Amino acid sequence: MGVSAASILNHILYSRTHKPQTQPTSAKALTNTIFTHLKAGRLQKAVSILFAAPVLFPYSLYASLFQICVSNHAIVEARKVESHLVTFSPTPPVFLLNRAIETYGKCGCLVDARELFEEMPQRDGGSWNVMITSYTQGGYPEKALSLFSDMNRSGVYASEVTFASVLGSCGATLALCLSRQVHGLIVKYGFVGNVILESSLVDVYGKCQVIKDGQRMFDEIKNPTAVSWNVIVRRYLEMDDGTKAVFMFFKMFQTAVRPFNFTFSNALIACSSISALKEGKQIHGAAIKIGLEDDEVVSSPLMDMYIKCGKLENAHRVFEQLSSKDLISWTSIVSGYAISGKTREARELFDQMPERNVISWNAMLAGYARSLQWEEALDLVFLLRNATKDIDYVTIGLILNVCAGLLDVEMGKQVHGFIYRNGFLSNLVVGNALLDMYGKCGNLRSARVWFYLIISQWRDSVSWNALLTSYARHGLSEQAMTIFSEMQWETRPSKFTFGTLLAACANTFSLEHGKQIHGFMIRNGYEMDVVIRGALVDMYSKCRCLEYALVVFLESASRDVILWNSIIFGCSHNRKGRVILELFGLMEEEGVKADHVTFQGILLACIYEGLVELGTQYFYSMSNKYYVMPRLEHYECMIELYSRYGHINELEKFIKRMPFELTVPMLTKVFDACRKYECLRLGEWATKRLNELNPSMELKFQIMDRERK
Repeated sequence: MGVSAASILNHILYSRTHKPQTQPTSAKALTNTIFTHLKAGRLQKAVSILFAAPVLFPYSLYASLFQICVSNHAIVEARKVESHLVTFSPTPPVFLLNRAIETYGKCGCLVDARELFEEMPQRDGGSWNVMITSYTQGGYPEKALSLFSDMNRSGVYASEVTFASVLGSCGATLALCLSRQVHGLIVKYGFVGNVILESSLVDVYGKCQVIKDGQRMFDEIKNPTAVSWNVIVRRYLEMDDGTKAVFMFFKMFQTAVRPFNFTFSNALIACSSISALKEGKQIHGAAIKIGLEDDEVVSSPLMDMYIKCGKLENAHRVFEQLSSKDLISWTSIVSGYAISGKTREARELFDQMPERNVISWNAMLAGYARSLQWEEALDLVFLLRNATKDIDYVTIGLILNVCAGLLDVEMGKQVHGFIYRNGFLSNLVVGNALLDMYGKCGNLRSARVWFYLIISQWRDSVSWNALLTSYARHGLSEQAMTIFSEMQWETRPSKFTFGTLLAACANTFSLEHGKQIHGFMIRNGYEMDVVIRGALVDMYSKCRCLEYALVVFLESASRDVILWNSIIFGCSHNRKGRVILELFGLMEEEGVKADHVTFQGILLACIYEGLVELGTQYFYSMSNKYYVMPRLEHYECMIELYSRYGHINELEKFIKRMPFELTVPMLTKVFDACRKYECLRLGEWATKRLNELNPSMELKFQIMDRERK
């Protein structure tokens, strides 16, 4: 028979370096010596003795050696064992050659495995199976499926193990059609009832996005194992159906199957995705009963679930109860506080970390960026650069965000140089962050050059949106519309694109451009969700086209408080106070709860219409009826309302009851009202307070007082 290239090489080496012994030691004695070395963990020495001996050993020894080579990932020794076998056995047993192929496959030497497979004069089902499995496990699913086709054409029947490997490759390549054919063969060959194959079918259908078929297959399993349940929960989670994933997890508890820690993890991640706090707490309780609350696979997603559901204190309690806090758990709790805006607490925990990695640094830096704490973020960047060189593309993107937040284009250019020097240039995330930085810093020329010359081959919709936003942010709506036209040749605009364009039109009063965008969205079937409708209402309102704004608002199937606020402020922008009050009545009828923004619009309406008493009623009903605490802007509205219409007594009583000191703009309005309506006592008080707060304005008020006299 033919032998592999590795076998030939080893045989030549053997012939040149070893001469026959004059008094050969018996195979039995050498076998005992080899087993002695193997028991002592001396694989290399054991194989060297075998390789030097010119005798055939028992086949069981070769089988044991192949198995140990797999455990030690010892490819050199495996090649020697195979070389010795084929040299001294003219017709090696098929099962041993299968074992050699398996060894090569598990050691990652698939070329050697395939060569030996092709050279075999006789193959059995195990030969095909071990080669297909080697390709599947080695990350070559296409070759596994191709070999499976050859196997079928050869008339060799597949075993359960073969089908399991083939289904794994089908899942890796999303080969839905072939998966259905394999499903048919499994039924044809009578393997129905094999829980491993049935679970594999559930898995492959889920990966191929036909979860209904996966669920039907799961329902046919008579006795699902923990693997089966884990697969169905995981696939629903990957389909973004967190509700169904949680449902299947709880359904599992009606059986006697004990879940894996990974199943708990998947269920908790599903709870995070749908903010299912109640179910998450129940899963937490189940984990405690089973004894998994201290398992790191469970603890991190458990903390994340509480964080995503707004229960930081629960997450911290889980963290504190861990008997051993590893890097993952530390990073999870730091990230939780950081993304929740509690950066001070996050930093305290960050400083206590016994060790940090790049993910830890990124979590803290992202927290500062999210909270717009740019100076603190910059200090952390300097600390990062002094502490470690271990940074990734996420770190670079965050540092560029800091440059953009500080409007520091010079530092951004230094980071740009670092990107060139350290091989981050081809990363699209970094490229888009660099584009965004130049745009926010007002360096539109560099942004445009970077966009058109550097990342032209691999830019995406995020790149286009970043460039378009840069021009829109600086009031260049004409250029933004030009970019929008170019964008359509390369990628489909997203809702974010339209939101940016409509905001640009609103800020530059470009009604015609706004109408064109609105028409484009209608013609191309874009969903008019509540966010887009809010942007349209804002654009039409600011462009003095309130009728269109009201039509867009009234056509909305669902209206949240943000959309109501958009139309209320749109009417406010057009000084339609009566319309605002009517809209507020409709808002209450729909059961939408008003917030502080809503009441600012209502108070502005009262100012426009001169409704002093009604404005007073609304102000005091904020906390008494609607449980909305008045803010600074509401107090400013009331001072404007009383001052504009000469209600000086009410004004004086109001400012004396305010829970904080008046600001300079507030005192200025009080002074102007007192001068207009000749209220000397309150005017002198306002003047005195203004002089205390801003002495430089004292001369101005003296001049104004003389003019009044």
